[in-house]
Amino acid sequence: MRYNNFALLPILMLLSLTALTFWLDQTSKVEPSQQGPVRHDPDYYVDNFTVKRFDSAGKLYQTLSATHMLHYADDDSTEVTKPRMTYHTQRPTVIIADKALLIEGGKKVELENNVKIVHDNPNSPPTQITSSRMTLLPDDEIARTSVPVTITQGASVLHGQGLEANNKTQISVLHGRINGTIAPQPK
Repeated sequence: MRYNNFALLPILMLLSLTALTFWLDQTSKVEPSQQGPVRHDPDYYVDNFTVKRFDSAGKLYQTLSATHMLHYADDDSTEVTKPRMTYHTQRPTVIIADKALLIEGGKKVELENNVKIVHDNPNSPPTQITSSRMTLLPDDEIARTSVPVTITQGASVLHGQGLEANNKTQISVLHGRINGTIAPQPK
């Protein structure tokens, strides 16, 4: 049996194509050790947003608003610009900062730059707590910091080296060396 060279050409092309496909498949596989570092790129962003949370009775409990938000899928963190969180309780509390990092699914919030907590007091001036950095546990309504902090209420001013504030119990504890001035109460 005699083969014509032209009859073998399609078979040779098919074999070449198969070999090329196999070679491409092998070279395109990336070994885990050859992968570069996981990129920390945002997967979505939101501008000028407000999120409201309600308690089990359907009453407004908490509001978070901000000018800009970036979410990162690699570590499920969220960066927020100009956050403003409000607790709508008997003694309303507002927390603001220049930026925040939400981690652990929003269970922990790292506030940075110009952090301010303001508690409204029905029968006295509002209480204001300021610091450069603070950690907030929103569900527990606890704020902590280990950096210098100032508490003001009217003409009274206290300075400390750290703080733990519990919005539910309405107790704030200053840490470290504390100094300040407590003004007399008006009669």
